[in-house]
Amino acid sequence: MMKIKTITTTPFDDQRPGTSGLRKKVKVFQQSRYLENFVQSIFNALDDFQGKTLVMGGDGRYYNREALQLILKIAAANGIGRVMVGCDALLSTPAVSCIIRKYHAYGGIILSASHNPGGPDADFGIKYNTGNGGPAAEKITEAIYQHSLMISEYHTLETADINLSSIGEQRVGDMVVEVINPVIDYADLMEELFDFNAMRALLSSKNFSMRFDAMNAVTGPYAVEILEQRLQAADGTVLRAEPLTDFGGAHPDPNLVHARELVSMMSGTNAPNFGAASDGDGDRNMILGCDIYVSPSDSLAILAANATLVPGYARGLTGVARSMPTSQAVDRVADELGIPCYETPTGWKYFGNLLDAGRITLCGEESFGTGSDHVREKDGLWAVLFWLNILAVRKQSVADIVHDHWRKYGRDVYTRHDYEGVPTEGANALMEQLRVRTGELSGQHFDGYTIERCDDFSYTDPIDQSVSSQQGIRILFTSGARIIYRLSGTGTEGATLRVYIEQPENDQVKLSHDAQTLLADLITLSASISEIEKHTGRKAPDVIT
Repeated sequence: MMKIKTITTTPFDDQRPGTSGLRKKVKVFQQSRYLENFVQSIFNALDDFQGKTLVMGGDGRYYNREALQLILKIAAANGIGRVMVGCDALLSTPAVSCIIRKYHAYGGIILSASHNPGGPDADFGIKYNTGNGGPAAEKITEAIYQHSLMISEYHTLETADINLSSIGEQRVGDMVVEVINPVIDYADLMEELFDFNAMRALLSSKNFSMRFDAMNAVTGPYAVEILEQRLQAADGTVLRAEPLTDFGGAHPDPNLVHARELVSMMSGTNAPNFGAASDGDGDRNMILGCDIYVSPSDSLAILAANATLVPGYARGLTGVARSMPTSQAVDRVADELGIPCYETPTGWKYFGNLLDAGRITLCGEESFGTGSDHVREKDGLWAVLFWLNILAVRKQSVADIVHDHWRKYGRDVYTRHDYEGVPTEGANALMEQLRVRTGELSGQHFDGYTIERCDDFSYTDPIDQSVSSQQGIRILFTSGARIIYRLSGTGTEGATLRVYIEQPENDQVKLSHDAQTLLADLITLSASISEIEKHTGRKAPDVIT
């Protein structure tokens, strides 16, 4: 038996996981004992895991392989019996969830900073998922953090690294490590959910073409296997398919700014019929048609309205859920279908209880995340395939489907303005000022807009009754319009202020007008009420979607 080595350590005070795990610069994780402390704190916070199975993998970013080798040795020293790890340390986030659920694993460790840049000077991340396949609940992440503050030692094995490029079983001490094909289990699940025959027929049509931008990130191999192999799309359908440690120097965030080449490609007479992209770890998506961008909020609503066209959802939906900043478009669909619609804080873990309880089938966030009860993570490629299945059945363009939806349900004109890397002190001051003024703002009039109510969103989980407070400032107008302010926890430098602006629109003439034009007055109002320039020094957002 290989000897377990116990190493004395001291705590770091900055290891509190956010809603997406612990994210820092690579160089922070490379500090002596930094990653080791956090991983040992995970095991210290868990119970009854000895001899059980974990799933591990990541998005292929810089430091992925080295970190995984270290984690395997710590897992073995702590008594894990078996680890299933993706070949070359690759597993998309939804694939980890899929594999945990399929093989009834105890949980999983995902190495990813999602849509953040990769490389030696960029970002790295780690998070723990539980046996349902979803992100750890707040009580677990808080326990991990508390253990990280009092840790005094960690356990590891002194042994050689294993070969992560060789599929099959190896050993780290007494622990079995099974290196698996990272794609097959996930691709098989997609084939169970969607009508691959109809989609294959669409992709072979002379009148249809698509492009999927994998952004040199983890979904490249998944998209090639599913789109180009199983669905027989033309070679080259998948762009930037090879996962690279620095994502090719690009920002792997599927939005109109960071996927600008795809956006440009989707315009004009020779544009493909359908375009899509996914992010660093495969859990986000962007949907495009010829000369049209589908907002994530509208996408969720359209998937819900058309769900019964897809085999995996043919029996209908039990309910839907959206994050609070997501537009109210899906609410109208739920009302039409006579099913419940839940409004939760941002963070996929809030959907987990609703999914596990069977309260909802589909859910989504405005931050390009959509998912269902097939896994417990948002799933970028799944959303793309859902759209492809709808296109195959309805035999309409993306634009026609969107416009038909707006004509039936009305349009929630919507935009998100991101102020990235702003000074944390100023961002916090902006939010605190709004928090103090919530009562004062209620009832005020601004150039034709009357504020009905202003609050700091709080959520009581309907399943376990846990309460999550201070989840974002909401300004709700009598017209149904909303302005929402929220600080995002996904960055590693400064703060990201997100401002969400929404206005219901039923005027048939205006349904297809540009969102920024239709929302111009509310955009101006959002900046003046919060005094964005005063607190952040920014006159304009960095990203508009």
